[in-house]
Amino acid sequence: MLSRELVGRGHAVRGTTRDPGRLAEIGAAGAEGVVADPDRVATLVGALEHVTVACVLLGSARGSAEQVAALHSSRLEMLLMKIVDTTVRGVVYEARGSVDGRLLAEGVARVRAFGERSLAGWALLEADPADRMAWLAAAVEAVDSVLGR
Repeated sequence: MLSRELVGRGHAVRGTTRDPGRLAEIGAAGAEGVVADPDRVATLVGALEHVTVACVLLGSARGSAEQVAALHSSRLEMLLMKIVDTTVRGVVYEARGSVDGRLLAEGVARVRAFGERSLAGWALLEADPADRMAWLAAAVEAVDSVLGR
């Protein structure tokens, strides 16, 4: 949904998925699909090449409690450290969803600290993902905010 909207606004979009079977779905939205796994940050680094805004949309991530906690703590921190040496100039972090609010708050703190120390742009996506249209509007606004529009 977000990919299609951003492509429609003239953005080049690269979407990641753990499931190679979803690449066609990403392509149908007009985005370039890449198989990458946020549990294995090294798989994401290549996908960041020539990217200006990275959207970390894991507010409703699923997996074991340990996996989900790592996505919003150690994995997120590792990703943010690697982003510094890429073309990425800003991050949108999904700060609401089905993940425990304490984990999301920890992720928010990490993204804020990243922005302060790197001087990169950042925005929080705080819309309820259950309200798809409000979430989409807020996500587009967050991307535009990071881009300075």
